[in-house]
Amino acid sequence: MSAETNSLIQSEVDFDQDGAQHGFLRLPYSVHRSAYGWIPVPIVMFKNGSGPTALVIAGNHGDEYEGQVTLSKLCRELQAEDIQGRLIILPMANYPAARAGLRTSPFDEGNLNRSFPGNPGGTPTEMIAHYIEEVLMPMCDYFFDLHSGGSSLRYPATVLRKRGDTAEQETALQALQLAFDGTYGFIFGRPGDGRVSSAAARRKGVLGLTTELGGAGTVTPAILALAERGVRRLLHHIGLLPGYEPDAVRGTRLMELTSTDLFVYARDEGLFEPYVDLLAEVKKGQPAGAIHHPETPWLAPTECLFEHDGLVICERIPARVQRGDCLFHLATDI
Repeated sequence: MSAETNSLIQSEVDFDQDGAQHGFLRLPYSVHRSAYGWIPVPIVMFKNGSGPTALVIAGNHGDEYEGQVTLSKLCRELQAEDIQGRLIILPMANYPAARAGLRTSPFDEGNLNRSFPGNPGGTPTEMIAHYIEEVLMPMCDYFFDLHSGGSSLRYPATVLRKRGDTAEQETALQALQLAFDGTYGFIFGRPGDGRVSSAAARRKGVLGLTTELGGAGTVTPAILALAERGVRRLLHHIGLLPGYEPDAVRGTRLMELTSTDLFVYARDEGLFEPYVDLLAEVKKGQPAGAIHHPETPWLAPTECLFEHDGLVICERIPARVQRGDCLFHLATDI
């Protein structure tokens, strides 16, 4: 039985047909208001001649908007003749979450990027994860997942990847990261979470790249321009967009995450006052901020410290925090 037969999701797009197509992945969803209904996950595909296949997604987390805007514009601006190969685009991969503007799905509280490899007969989020990993990824040579900080975090324009399993794969992944030409390049040097999309791509032998493009629950002109430029540069680099002429390389500062000490977490509940800004260079033992307790304002605030030297690559946005919330995380130069 093929993976597509095993999945209950039906595609309105014929993946073998040349040209430009758009429609929905129909995810069956029977509820009180709609007995024979389906969830419409939008999909766009361009296919022209021979060449690589790439799957590009956004809306893996529904409150991350930069990728959704970038891919929506790409869907409208590309023509099939611009492509050499096959490009599959999911601008709202976890459609229920993206429509609601939430990190997780309001249908099942599912976090798509913690749901791989999924389940063909599971919750809606698990069904989407299964379809991506077992139906779409086996067609692909490349996979790009456009994330940002969402409602609770903010990053600069950062391109993330894992280290390659072989020297050849490492060279290819590094070339992809540099081709995007983001301001920062981030390499995970510690064991990854097998539930995320990049782990799914790795299981399927697909070269994968992820981004963190801003956040704070908004879209800025500067980050959006970097995202649009980076995606086109990537597609040109892999041969899918041969007619695109990339501009001069601006350069990427290559960083890595090697230790849990690079994260600063809230160890109390209250209102967080940061002492440093995004992209600050900090030292181990330096105060990161204080958590105030306005419910009992006579109590001293809880001080938070950095436990490692590094660059502040991510910062929390909402001031109200609970124990266990990520306040900052750092990266170190390679």
